[in-house]
Formats: sequence, C-alpha cells, structure tokens
Amino acid sequence: MSQSEQKETSEQGAQSSGREQSDVLVNPRAVCKVCKRLYRDPKILPCLHTFCSDCIAQLEPFSVSSRIQRDVPEGGKRDKPLEADRPAVTITVLCPDCDSEVDLPPSGPVGLSTDHLALDEVFVETLETDGPLGCDLCGEGGAGSRCEVCSVNLCEFCCQAHRRQKRTASHSIQALEELKACGRLVRPVLCTLHPGQELRLFCQPCDLPVCLECAATLHRDHRCCPTRDVIDRHGDRIRELVNVHLRPRLERLEESLQKVEASQETLQARVEATANEVRAFARGYASAVEAHCLSLLRRLEELRVQRRNHLHLQGVQLQQALLDIRGSVEFAERLLSCGSDAEILSAKGVTLRRLTSLAERGEVEGYPVVGVINSKSVDVSRCTIEGEGLQEGTEGQLGHFTLVCRDSAGEQLARGGEHVLVSVVHTEKKNCKVETTVTDNSDGSYSVSYTPQQPGAYSVWVCVKAQHVKGSPFVLNVKRKFRRHRGTFHCCSFCSSGGAKEARCGCPGTMPGGFKGCGHGHKGHPGKPHWSCCGSTTEQSECLPQSVLAAISPRSHLRTVEL
Repeated sequence: MSQSEQKETSEQGAQSSGREQSDVLVNPRAVCKVCKRLYRDPKILPCLHTFCSDCIAQLEPFSVSSRIQRDVPEGGKRDKPLEADRPAVTITVLCPDCDSEVDLPPSGPVGLSTDHLALDEVFVETLETDGPLGCDLCGEGGAGSRCEVCSVNLCEFCCQAHRRQKRTASHSIQALEELKACGRLVRPVLCTLHPGQELRLFCQPCDLPVCLECAATLHRDHRCCPTRDVIDRHGDRIRELVNVHLRPRLERLEESLQKVEASQETLQARVEATANEVRAFARGYASAVEAHCLSLLRRLEELRVQRRNHLHLQGVQLQQALLDIRGSVEFAERLLSCGSDAEILSAKGVTLRRLTSLAERGEVEGYPVVGVINSKSVDVSRCTIEGEGLQEGTEGQLGHFTLVCRDSAGEQLARGGEHVLVSVVHTEKKNCKVETTVTDNSDGSYSVSYTPQQPGAYSVWVCVKAQHVKGSPFVLNVKRKFRRHRGTFHCCSFCSSGGAKEARCGCPGTMPGGFKGCGHGHKGHPGKPHWSCCGSTTEQSECLPQSVLAAISPRSHLRTVEL
C-alpha cells in the first residue's frame, strides 16, 4: 500500500471516529468548528484559525480576482512573455470564526499550511476513547501500534508486514500505549513532494522547510541550513511579536472592555434612577404637568437608546479585536511551546503575517465613560476657534485664542468638562514645542494661551475627544521679537548733543569740521526728526538692525562707490 493510500485510510478512520465521538469530546482543539467533527486534513487560514480542508473548500467565495501568474526561470530574467504565463484566480473567503477576509492560494486549500498540532490533538483524542481502535490497513484487527512516518494505526499482523517490506522497514513504529502515556504524538513532518522524506532543512531564500531531495534538486543553488540552526532566530521573532507588541495590547483591550461593560451597568442604573425621579416629580402635578412628565420620559428613553447603542458598538469592536489578538496569541504560544522545529517553521509564514498585521493596527484606548445624562452633546465638526492669536504671534509674547464647543445644531454648549487637547509644534524643528494652557470657562468655551520662544511657522492641533475640530490643524506664524530703539528721537545729533563732535547718528547725514553726526541743512539729513540709533523717521516704529541699515542706507552706498 502506498503512503498516499495509507494517509487516505487514516483520514477516513479519523472521520468515522469523529462521527461516533463528537458528542463526548472534551478537547475543542481536536474538533473543526464548521463540521463539528474531528479534524480531517486541518489547514491554517491566514487569520490563524484552523478548519478541515474540505470545510474550507465548501466556503462560499466572498470575492474572486485574477492576476497573471508568471513563471520566471530561477536566477534569471526574461525579455518577452512566455507561453507559461497564465491567469491565476485568487479566491477570498470569510473566516467562519472571526469573519476576516482571507485569500486562498491559487492551488486552493491544499496550498495552505497544515496544522500539525491539530493532527496531534486528534490522535490523542482518539487514543483516549474507550473502544478499541481498528487497523487503518486491514480494517479488521485491533490496532496496537502506529507508524510515525505513514501516520497509520496497525494491528499485530500488519505491523509485522510493515517491518518486512523494504520500503517501510526503516519506519519508526511505536506502541499506542506508549504514545498514550506520552500525552502527545511525536512524529516527523514529511515533505509533500517527496513522500517519506522528513523536513530537516530550511531554505533561507525561499523561506521554506525542505527535505534532502528538495535541497539537492529544486533548491540546489540555495542556502539551506538545518532546522535546528535557524529555529532560534525565527522562534524569537514570533516570541517578540507576542510578548512585546501583542500581549500588552491584549491587556489594554481587556481593561477597555471591562470599562465599557461597567459603563453599561452604570448607564442602566442612572437611567432607572432618573426615570424614578421623573415619575415621582410628575405625580405631584395636575394633568398639564403629566404631559410634561411623559415628554421627559420620551426624551430620557431616546438618550438611553443612543448611549446604549454607542456603548454596544464599542463593546462589539473591542470584543472582536480581543478575540483576534487572543486567538492569534494562543495559537502562536501553543505553536512555540508544543510544536517541533519543523512544525514551527512550517507555520511560520502565516503566523508572522497574522501577528505582524495585528501588531501594526492602531491602539484602542480612551473610551468615554457615560456618567450623566445631558440633552446636548458636543459635535466636534461644529466646534469653532476664535481669537487674535489664531494665525499670528510674537516671539516671547503671550498669545491666546478661544475654542467654542457646539452641539449638532451649531449652538454653543452651556457646560464645560470636555477633554480638550492642544499641541503647538514648530513645523521645521520638531523638538521645538510650545507649552499651552487650556482654561475651562464652564460655558462651552475654552481659553487657550501660549508663549512661543522662537520665530517661525508652527502647526497647531486642537482636538476634542481625540478628534480634530473644524480647521485643525492650522498654521501659526510667529514673528521675531519687537526691537526697541536704543537711541534718541531728535532733529539732529548736533542739537541733541549740544554741539559735541563725537556724537553719532544712524541717519546718512554728514557735517564738515570733524563732526561725526548730522546737522540741519547739511548733506544727507532726512529733513525731519528721526531716531539716532537707526535713522528711522517714525517715532512709533521698530528699531532696524544694522544689516538692514547697511543695505538701504545711502551713506553706505556712496562710501562703497568712493572706495
């Protein structure tokens, strides 16, 4: 009997055993969640959930796409299309467990990675049954041994015949009682292309475990290493994703889910308490007040439904994210703790892709806890920003603007208490951040003040409930600090100094006779009062720096020409 026939016989035996024992199974890891029976040829989907190969094949396609499958010779390029180019159809299905969209290989479920740990669970579950096991070869005698290579149960007669055949004489055969005492099936992982060959090597360029014949033929020019030499590196990568990235997030998801559940209970309790108060208040009034009571109850019910739906949606999202990460983490941990080197490497690709995808997802935190009932809630898209310090500021001077929170109708809220976050960061110098102060005015408005220390353009973020308000982020231009005049606002240096020859002036005026300043009616005098430090003729102005004076001063221009 060939190995393929033996494997088929083993699967049929597992199928019949699963039908008989599906009602008494205690280990859910050995049962397919689709057919509710023992696994038959279990395959791992990209979301790390395992199902029977036949069950996956029977799933209804979610979408179908096609692309050109190009066969490029190994180690080379081609200049023109080959006849081997053919369209490959990619089928996308929904995982029956988590509803994730997963792509099947072009070859179908057969191309998925085999879940060897699930096969072990099926075999161990079969061993723990009370009834005797039948021989997978003859189907008559009671099985007492198992061939680890062929994965078949053998009776005493078939076991002796198995040892006598030249092709199977070297196979490892163990007693079922020993395997049952061991608690887990220890068997080699065989190559699908070369039956009977164990996956002992790992091809690094192809990122696949291979057998000796594959390494000598299909992977002849590739770098192949023993699995024991590379298992530490790849196992550490999986372990890092689980321990560093996903396990902390799993804890945060559990905490957030607990907060949402607690908020639901608090909401229900507050709704009931408020309803009782409204009813007690309404009973003391006449029929006119009774109508008002009914109106309040209707409004209260609307708010309760709105908050309950919001919390329910958050709970569903958190529950799904929790199930995704928990399932992937449990699978990865069980693979690392229970799988052999070849089993880990066989499922490494799909495991790393799933764990990396989960690790790259955004964080889930900051869910609001509903504690009071208000007739109005803030609408972030309606909030506005007002004030003089919204677009321009001055270095070293206090700037401010106002955030106004509004409801869905555009009306300003009459209360405060919203979570407001303001961030001011230099657009070019990311380490240059401006400290901001947010003051709650308790009337729906918030005063924001800041003092920039460097000039330039700043990016200002204004967020309410972790969402940008209208116009955020916006650009704030900060001017350099105002320069004060250090001289005297005079008519000329001769008059202001009492005729001193050493008195200088920033204007281009000159005087003969050894005077270093300016004088009335002399060459270069501006003809009006001006500042002695920079020559500016405007009293309420900013002092010009020397570099600007040198560029615009007629005196410096004339001296340059003379030189």
